[in-house]
Amino acid sequence: MLAIGMRQIEEYVDLYTDYLIAVNGQATATGLSMVLDGAISHDKFTRMLRESAFDSKYLQKLVKKVVRQIESEDGCLIVDDTIVEKKWTDENEIVCWHYDHTQGRSVKGFNLLNMIYHSHDVSIPVEFKVVKKPILFQDEDGKTKRKAKVMKNELLREMLKSALSNQIPFRFVLMDSWFAAKENFEFIRQRGKHFIAAIKSNRLFAKSLEDKHSGRFVQVGALELQDKACMRGYLKGYYGEVLIVRQVFTNKDGNTATLDLVCSDTSLSSDHIATIYQKRWKVEEYHKSLKSNAALAKSPTKTITTQMSHLVMSMIAVFKLECLKIKHHLNHFALRAKVLIRANFAAMTELERLRLA
Repeated sequence: MLAIGMRQIEEYVDLYTDYLIAVNGQATATGLSMVLDGAISHDKFTRMLRESAFDSKYLQKLVKKVVRQIESEDGCLIVDDTIVEKKWTDENEIVCWHYDHTQGRSVKGFNLLNMIYHSHDVSIPVEFKVVKKPILFQDEDGKTKRKAKVMKNELLREMLKSALSNQIPFRFVLMDSWFAAKENFEFIRQRGKHFIAAIKSNRLFAKSLEDKHSGRFVQVGALELQDKACMRGYLKGYYGEVLIVRQVFTNKDGNTATLDLVCSDTSLSSDHIATIYQKRWKVEEYHKSLKSNAALAKSPTKTITTQMSHLVMSMIAVFKLECLKIKHHLNHFALRAKVLIRANFAAMTELERLRLA
């Protein structure tokens, strides 16, 4: 980062991340330079993205002060991944094909794994990993494809190690069913923390220790549980006793849907577990803000280094919006709407000035 200078880096990062919140279309170094009326050339922003070491450690250093202000022993680490589609960008080990379960098909883009820290109704990004697929291979049809060296569950555990080494206080790790693996559960419990996760209906469950030792398991989905009811027992393959909590939702069309949760803290009530797990939605809000309010997918960057730098800049932009949310008690979308309304007003004022000139 010394190639440009630390003070200039901080200035450029501040300008670039403000620009990501304010811009409506593509986010480019040239566009930012034009907004600044040429006061800083686009080459300087391009060089910043190309030569500076923007990674998770940079993000952690930036957010550390706010994390310390909101931290609590009952805080939650919330983990989830999202796919950022980049259909027109050349393929590389981070921009490649991933299966998107929300669309039911494979899409080309980033597969981004995020960890946010939630405490006192504030959500701060504290770690991230981009799924890399550097290994090329040919499938049965002879098509060249890519695969990862490190799987997402391994990346999750690396992220948890980082949070622990940074001494972030938390009690629970919240995650969806994709990450509800026994290796993750064991990792969390061995470090004195608890987990609450969604769990698939086909996971096997024993209602007692005797049933577990006798191999009498039933599928979680077959358990006779009513809405907000819970049951103590044992998941197959995992050593500890857990609680299974069922939530039943009624859709607008009258159909019902079921969500089963597994929790390692057997002292909690089902209502308390469900209330804590509702906080997992904060990571979905974070992903939505990254894509809608911070131009995450709107950069034409072409190299892995510049793509990663832009990604971190988008995270910083959302962090800025979260800090503004604390100050002004408005959500990210309302805050950005205020900015864009003022921008449109300025544009119309300029248009009127040109007419009268």
